[in-house]
Order: sequence, then structure tokens, then C-alpha cells
Amino acid sequence: MSNQDEGSGLPHLSPFEAIRRTADDGTEYWSARDLAKILGYTKWANFIYAINKAKEACENSGHSSLGHFAGSSKLIRAGKEAQRKIEDYQLSRYASYLIVQNADPNKPIVALGQTYFAVQTRRQEVADELTGLSEDQLRLLRRSQMSVYNIQLAEAAQHSGVVQPIDFTIFQDHGYMDLYDGLKAQDIHEHKSLEKNQEILDYMGSDELAANIFRASQTKQKLERERVQGKEAANRTHHEVGREVRKTIKRLGGTMPEDLPTPQESIQQLEKKEQRRLKRGPQLEKFDQLPEARSDQSES
Repeated sequence: MSNQDEGSGLPHLSPFEAIRRTADDGTEYWSARDLAKILGYTKWANFIYAINKAKEACENSGHSSLGHFAGSSKLIRAGKEAQRKIEDYQLSRYASYLIVQNADPNKPIVALGQTYFAVQTRRQEVADELTGLSEDQLRLLRRSQMSVYNIQLAEAAQHSGVVQPIDFTIFQDHGYMDLYDGLKAQDIHEHKSLEKNQEILDYMGSDELAANIFRASQTKQKLERERVQGKEAANRTHHEVGREVRKTIKRLGGTMPEDLPTPQESIQQLEKKEQRRLKRGPQLEKFDQLPEARSDQSES
């Protein structure tokens, strides 16, 4: 987790991210010795107490501590020529989180560590959840996210002077045209062979939705960061972002948005199927919050 270094505009790396290591098999871990230094422990014996408490919490939560606290050792200099071996642990993210939870709360850095590992652990949980989603479930999730980003984009554009509905339609077209090789919203509608009352966002696959989420998110940020004022300036900003997103897709060898397949089923049809599935079996917690109806300000 990083933030901005005030005054310099340069990214500031969390001290806990800076000591993260990668094993030969690609898994991440933290050295207990490194973590002890960051947390301000000068005596290993005192830190072992926090480790043992964390192990106990791990076992009580139903996890084997052996999988999260891997015993290891490291060599340190004991003199000009001599070296000696000291005890260490290779800690998983979860183990590190439990340790900072059980560390001395009077140390200011402990609170920072608790926040860092809590956020990183939740990010990994979300990533694991998304890995198991089907294409239909990803479409539902990203379509819901697209609604949120479109509302935020509309608010940012309004602050820049894009007020009237017709102005916002033109503003949206500037983003679409550079992302879709010159196609405006209506052109995309025709390209997808949709009926008059069918919305283009409801007939996008998860990858196409992801590209548009990135476009909307980056445009919103650029409008706000640069305090863009005026309809024409806002249009140019959306134009620039759409062009850069397309260039990125091309540089990475991806499929252009207009060449991605159009799903046969709409988002509304998928929602009905998901509702029926949830009634038949155990509910997927991650979909409990999906809205049944949206009120996008920018549907095309």
C-alpha cells in the first residue's frame, strides 16, 4: 500500500511493503526479524512473545500455524570474520497481520502496520473471490461497478462545466470515439446490432466493461486533478484518456473493444438468472449487494 509523499508528488512506499520478500516459488513472505525492526523491537525475546500470541490466534481461527509461520534461520556477522546463525520466521501476510495485532499497542508504528496488513489481506481475499467468478458473474459485478463510475464521472464533468444532457452526451462520445476507433455511442449500438431500447453497457462482456471502467475512472481523476474547466476542455480530456486506454490495450496485445464479442444475454437477463439461482441454493455473499436496478446518468 503506497501513498503520495506530500510536496514531492512522488509515491511513498509503506515500510511494510518495502520489507516484503518473494520466495523462489513466487509466494510472498515477511521475515520476522525484519518485521521486528520495523515495529521497534530491540529484543528478539520480546518479539517472540508477540509471535507466540499470533500463533495461538491463528490456531484458534481454525488455521494451522505451520502454514503461516515457517521456521527459518539467517546468518549474521558476529565479528570481523565470524558468523552465527539466528532464529527467524518466514511469515505469510496473515501471520504478519496477526503479529501486528498482538504487538505492543504503545508503539505508533504498530497502528500503521495493523492498517497495512488489514487492507492487504482484504485485497487478497477479494482477488481470490474474483478468481472463482464465472464470466456471467464478472459481467454482473463490473456492470454494477460501471454504474458507480459513470455517476462519479458525471459529477466530475458537471463541475467542469458539462451541465446540459446534450453536452454530457457529447462528452461521453469523446471518450467512446478514441477508445472504439472513432465509434460514438450510437455507432457502438449499431455495431452490436442492438434494439432501440437496449443499452450498450448491458451488452458488454467483462473485459469490455473493464476497459470502460478504466476509461471512466481515469477521466474522472484527470478532470479533478487538473481542475479542468469548460465543456471543450472536458471533452478533450475524455478524448485523451480514451486514446491512451486504447493505446495501452494495443501495446499489450489485447483485443480492441469493438472487436470483443457481444454477449447474447443482457445484464437484466443475467440478474434474473442469478436471482433464481440464489433462491435454489446457498447465496453468494459477494452478490448480496448487487443492485436490482440502476439509474446511470450516462447510459447510451
